[in-house]
Amino acid sequence: MDASPRPPFRADHVGSLLRPARLLSARQDRAAGRITAEELRAVEDDAIREVVRLQESIGLRTATDGEFRRTSWHMDFIYQLGGIDPADEKLTVQFFNEAGALEFSSAALRVHDRVTLKDTIFGDAFSFLKEQTTTATPKLTIPSPSMVHYRGGRAAIDTGVYPDLDQFWTDLSAAYAEQVSRLAALGCTYLQFDDTSLAYLNDPRQRDMVAAQGGDPEHQHERYIRQINASLAGRPESMSITTHMCRGNFRSSWAAEGGYDFVAEALFTQLDVDGFFLEYDDERSGDFAPLRFVPPGKKVVLGLVTTKRGELESKDDLKRRIDEAARYVPLEQLCLSPQCGFSSTVEGNALTQEEQVAKLQLIVETAQEVWGDN
Repeated sequence: MDASPRPPFRADHVGSLLRPARLLSARQDRAAGRITAEELRAVEDDAIREVVRLQESIGLRTATDGEFRRTSWHMDFIYQLGGIDPADEKLTVQFFNEAGALEFSSAALRVHDRVTLKDTIFGDAFSFLKEQTTTATPKLTIPSPSMVHYRGGRAAIDTGVYPDLDQFWTDLSAAYAEQVSRLAALGCTYLQFDDTSLAYLNDPRQRDMVAAQGGDPEHQHERYIRQINASLAGRPESMSITTHMCRGNFRSSWAAEGGYDFVAEALFTQLDVDGFFLEYDDERSGDFAPLRFVPPGKKVVLGLVTTKRGELESKDDLKRRIDEAARYVPLEQLCLSPQCGFSSTVEGNALTQEEQVAKLQLIVETAQEVWGDN
């Protein structure tokens, strides 16, 4: 397969995994006051030990904690930044699937003070994960700084605190840079910035939303790229950084569609990451032509295996699509993964634990056959 010691690997995965039933039950018990926080933590610990062993037994060179300690992939992190709290109003996002539409509602956020980093966010979670891994590289996923800004825009940021948005971006990137530095000190060598905004902005409806918020839909992705780069400017050479982009992943549903064409040139040529996890499981993601902008040395992790349904992909179809992508970026720069996490929120997608395992095994087997064995 891939003899390189640095991620992303030929067979990789995005991050979140389906929560086991006993963990979901324990979360309900904790919410109802039937168990203590310490008792919930013990259930989480056991579930993470098991899921790390599962990932390693499948043959993955990456292991995450499945995001088992989180309710959602992004808000659990964002609310821990200093100066940011949940707002009284609700944020509602419309999602779509083959059956129609559904809504996801959560508390909106409010930037009410200068953005800072207090404690190292997910630091304890990463340290526990690192202790459990034996053959795999422990990987931590966090939302990119773009996600603090995208859905609320300027209206979510107190003008008394930040009359000038440039200072907001400076503080936010500084907090992220400190987070990256602290994670490196804990031994993190594989960090992923999850960013739906860079995929959403390919959708004209999403750009219309940005315009309605008073933003700059034609150039907002360029601002996001600059701020991510500022967040990563001080990272150590030992740390590999990837970004993952998708068009929404909630209970097997999506929020946006459109190929990567609108953001591709700036994204691939300017974003200072080692690899791009790209959603490519159906026609909503467009074709592979935007990959022509990927420069030498950057890896593209093709998300060809869907996490939105349990039906297993054909190995031959996956190989064919890898060949199609290789017309635009050399095969040695390509990798394979699921299109997104299996459980971006605690509810999870509509497939079983067994189907999840089968998809991860398929990715490992296909990668071995395409790129060769170790």
